[in-house]
Amino acid sequence: MNLLDEKSFDFSIRIVKLNKYLQNVYKEFVLSKQLLRSGTAIGALIAEAQYVQSKADFINKLQISLKEANETRYWLKLLYACDYLTYTMHESMLKDIESLIRLLTSSINTSKKKNNVSTI
Repeated sequence: MNLLDEKSFDFSIRIVKLNKYLQNVYKEFVLSKQLLRSGTAIGALIAEAQYVQSKADFINKLQISLKEANETRYWLKLLYACDYLTYTMHESMLKDIESLIRLLTSSINTSKKKNNVSTI
């Protein structure tokens, strides 16, 4: 398992636990479901990318994962702004998602350079 796989899997676990917390403590089901969907999709897309048929498909899966990571960042900010997350919870989750975004961006750019595709 590489660093991106490991970090995305660990983040998915945190997202599942946060979803449970939001549903149990706040009875919040709509925003938490959005967060669960986008937050776990990151790792699922990275896992899919390991068995693609082409380099272009690999890059595409990582780019979609990056979009999901950005969406997850949005939901985390919204949940914090609406007082569902404490400052500490928000900062901790934000730190993890920003790290994933950096790793994904770097991986995409490296793959594009190796395949002579313009970088993001």
